[in-house]
Amino acid sequence: MKQDNIENTAHTSPIKAERIALAKSAYTTRLVDKNIIKTLLKGNWKPKSGDLVLARVERIGHHKRIELAHGRRSPMFVGDEIIVCYGHRYAPDQFESEVPNNLSECQLVAGGGIASKCLTRHDKTRVPTRIQPIGLLGDAEGNPVNIADWTVPNIETKRPRPFIITVVGTSMNAGKTTTAAHLIKGLTRSGMKVGAAKLTGTGAGGDRWLMVDSGAIEVVDFTDAGFASTYQATLPELQQIQMHLTNHLQAQGAEAIVLEVADGLFQQETAMLLESPEFKESIDGIIFAAGDSMGAHGGAEWLRKRDLPIIALSGCVSASPLLAREAQHTTGLPMLTLSDLSSPEVAVQMYELCGSLFEQQNIKAS
Repeated sequence: MKQDNIENTAHTSPIKAERIALAKSAYTTRLVDKNIIKTLLKGNWKPKSGDLVLARVERIGHHKRIELAHGRRSPMFVGDEIIVCYGHRYAPDQFESEVPNNLSECQLVAGGGIASKCLTRHDKTRVPTRIQPIGLLGDAEGNPVNIADWTVPNIETKRPRPFIITVVGTSMNAGKTTTAAHLIKGLTRSGMKVGAAKLTGTGAGGDRWLMVDSGAIEVVDFTDAGFASTYQATLPELQQIQMHLTNHLQAQGAEAIVLEVADGLFQQETAMLLESPEFKESIDGIIFAAGDSMGAHGGAEWLRKRDLPIIALSGCVSASPLLAREAQHTTGLPMLTLSDLSSPEVAVQMYELCGSLFEQQNIKAS
C-alpha cells in the first residue's frame, strides 16, 4: 500500500534480511512474504492499520509472550525485536486502543501482534507491554508493507451455497468461540465438511486454533482478508470480509460454515453488521451465547426485534442448570450445552430447523 511521508524528516534506509529473520514475527503478519521487505522507514511517518512495524520490547506488561505465525507463544525479553502490525483494539475485558499518529512509543495490545496506543484498560488488566517502534517495514520502493496486500484467495464458485450458522453473544468471554468449536465438532461428527470463520475482532490466533482442533477443514479470520482488526471498520468493509471469507471456505468444499462475530450486540461493528439486510439474507440461523439468563433474554429480544433467525441459546449460561432453565423459560428457546453442540444428533436437528430457509436460499442461487 502506497503511503506518503508526512514531513521531509521521514527517511528510508535498507534493512538486512538477517535482521528480519531474527525478529519474532507475530501471527498477524503470517501471510506476508518477508522476502519483499527491503527497507526500514523511519522518522515522521503516519502509520495505518495493517502496516508492519519493526519494534523493540521496552518493558514487559500484560502480554509476556508473542504469538508466532503457527500459534506457539514465544516469551518476550526486554530488547527483543518483534515484527507486528498497527491496529485498533476494542476489548472491554482488556484494552481500548487506536493506531497512533506517529512512530513514537506505544504498546502491544494483543499477543497476536497488534501495536497501538492504549486509551483505557480494565481495572483487573495489567499495564500493556511497552514497545518502541524502530520503523515501518517497506518494500524495495520504500512503500510500507501492509497485510491488506496479503490475503487468502477470494474465489467465487458454482458449488451449492453452504449451510451457515452464526454464533453471536452478549459480550467478550460469553462463550462464543467455545460454542462455535463444539458446534463444528457436532457438524463434523454428523458427516459434514465444515469450514469456520471469525468475522470480527482483534488479530490473534487462539480462537482460530480451537476451531482447527475441533475438526474444521479450513479456518480463516479477518486477518486473512487483510484486516489487523475490525474495530472502526465500515459496514462495506465488514461485508467485504464476510464475502471474502465465505467465498474462500465455499471454494474449499465446505458444506457447512460456522461464523463467529466478536464481542457483544452493543459493540458498534457487531451491531452494524447484524442489522444489515445483507447479513440476514446470508445466514440460516443464529446461536446466541450469553453469560447469564438476563443477558440471554436481552440478546434474544434484540435479535427478534430485528427479525434475525435465532434458533438456540448457549455459552457460559449453559454451564448452570438453574440459569439455563431461567433463560429457556423467559426466551422459549432451546438451551444447548457443550455436550449437546458436539453431538451429531443435535447438529443434524439444527440443520433441519434451519433447512427450509437454507433450501430457499439454494433455490434462489440456482
